[in-house]
Amino acid sequence: MNRLDQKILNRLAKQGIISEEFESLIGSDLALEMLRAQGMNIVLDRNVYKFQSALTPVDDTLFCIVDVETNGSKTAHHQIIEIGAVKFQNGKIIDTYESLVHCTEISDAIAEITGIHVEDTMNAPSLSKVMSEFRLFLGDAIFVGHAAKFDYNFVSAMMERVGLGGLLNRQLCTIDLAERTFESERYGLAYLNDQYDLHSDATHHRALSDAITTTKLLDQVLPMVPKNIHTTEELIAFSKEATRMKRLKPTSLVIPNLIGNPS
Repeated sequence: MNRLDQKILNRLAKQGIISEEFESLIGSDLALEMLRAQGMNIVLDRNVYKFQSALTPVDDTLFCIVDVETNGSKTAHHQIIEIGAVKFQNGKIIDTYESLVHCTEISDAIAEITGIHVEDTMNAPSLSKVMSEFRLFLGDAIFVGHAAKFDYNFVSAMMERVGLGGLLNRQLCTIDLAERTFESERYGLAYLNDQYDLHSDATHHRALSDAITTTKLLDQVLPMVPKNIHTTEELIAFSKEATRMKRLKPTSLVIPNLIGNPS
C-alpha cells in the first residue's frame, strides 16, 4: 500500500477521491480494511471515498476524549503509564476507559507530578494488553485531546510498539478549539478548570480525570462554534484555520461566559 500523504488526506476530508483512483492508491481491499482497523473512518459515498467525518453532523459525532500520563516525553524511549478516555456523543458521556500500564521506571519528578509510582504500575496490565483494549474502545471515533498531538503521538507509538499499527483516527485539539471560541489569559487545562469549575472533583495529571475535564470543556465550547460549521471535518478545519481569539491580559478581571455563541 502506498503511503497516504497529507494532500490525499486533505482530499478525503473535503471533496473526496473517486473510487477508482483511491483503490489504485491503496492497492487492495485488504489494505482498505487495514486502514479502517487503524481508525481511519473512510466510507464510499456515491462512488467517492471520503472520511465519514466529512458527512457526519457535529451533534452526531462520536468523540473519544483521551489523556495519557507517561514516564517521559520521548515516544522512542518512554511509555504510557496511565491512559484514560471518555466516549462522548450528543452531549452525553456514553462510556469510559481507564488503566494503569505495567512500568518499572518512573522518575521521582514524574511521580511527583502524577502521583503514580512504580509500586502502582508493577502489577498493572501489560502495554500490549492495554493498547489492545484501547484500540477496541477507540474504534474509529474522533480522537480528542487537550494538546492532542502529544496524546495522539504517544498512543500511536505505543500501538506500533506492540504490533498493532499506528493510529489513523481523525483528531481534534481542544486547545485549538478553545483559542478560536473564547478569550482567556491562558488555555491550559488546569487553568481553565480553575476559572470555570469544569470538573469540581478533578485530580490534575491523572488520566481519566483530565479526560473528563476535557470532555466538559468540549461540551461547553461546541455551542460556541459558528453556526455555519455543520460536519465534523468542518469543525476540525475551524479548530486549525480560524483566527485565534485575543488573549486576555494577566491583569484583566473579565471572565468570559462559556455558554453562548460569540460569532
